[in-house]
Amino acid sequence: MLLEKIWMGLSKTREKIHEAFLSTGIFFDKDFESSIPVFEEILLSSDVGVKATNEIIERLKERRKEHEKREDVIPLLSQILINLLISSEKKEEEIIHPYTILTVGVNGTGKTTTLAKLAKHFKDKGEHVLLVAADTYRAAGVEQLYLWGRNIGVDILKSQIGQDPASIAFDAIESAFTKEYTVVLIDTAGRLHTKKNLMEELKKIKNVLSKKREDLPQEIFLILDATTGQNALSQAKIFKDVLDVTGIILTKIDGTAKGGIVFAISLELGIPIRYIGIGEDVDDLIEFEPDTFVASLLEGVVLQ
Repeated sequence: MLLEKIWMGLSKTREKIHEAFLSTGIFFDKDFESSIPVFEEILLSSDVGVKATNEIIERLKERRKEHEKREDVIPLLSQILINLLISSEKKEEEIIHPYTILTVGVNGTGKTTTLAKLAKHFKDKGEHVLLVAADTYRAAGVEQLYLWGRNIGVDILKSQIGQDPASIAFDAIESAFTKEYTVVLIDTAGRLHTKKNLMEELKKIKNVLSKKREDLPQEIFLILDATTGQNALSQAKIFKDVLDVTGIILTKIDGTAKGGIVFAISLELGIPIRYIGIGEDVDDLIEFEPDTFVASLLEGVVLQ
């Protein structure tokens, strides 16, 4: 069921990737160099990005002669793509409770809904979850998260409009220690990544948490909308400069042919993609696994 969801969620990007193989005889054309521009153009249109596209093509050039048999082509490309993704994977570390995740991102990325899905994910694993509504600018956002928490069956700490978001985060950790929550998920206001004062506010939240215990928050997840393609990459670069972003959640990947952005993010930023959103349902947030992702992209590829 999970594999089927991933496969369906990547349908638009997979169609674009398949087009690359149907449009060029890149692996078998005697004039190999002449077929590269077509292949390159289609990768770029999937938002693989210039740097990642060039890297993929260079690796294909290096290893193509070793894999001239038709049946070797897909395994070769698959390994190249997987290697690009696993190069940025986060190393497993011992987690000390409360496992605290601060979520950040610009408006419209689906941040609040994604946080609710993340809460469901951890609850299903048996964790004692606290949702924290630290978006003090948007009453609707607080109410939305409250309703999600009630429907999922997890506790929620609500903020008041205009309240200092850092104080909410501090109260959340105090509550986590007292009530033994194992996972704390903190929602923050969506903000333009170009607004310095709002970015500074995020740093303040992070600093308040670290003063409570120096390893907090263990994670800062940046929520990105896959449909924005290279704009998402630009956002990520600025958030990375301001905060120690430990992972990315890529939403709405089922609604775009720009899923190739995962390769650009991994190669250019070195930030691991931790989860992808593949639908509207509360269970449609899945842990990102490079092998499964690449297999879903390349399944059914037809070579000329």
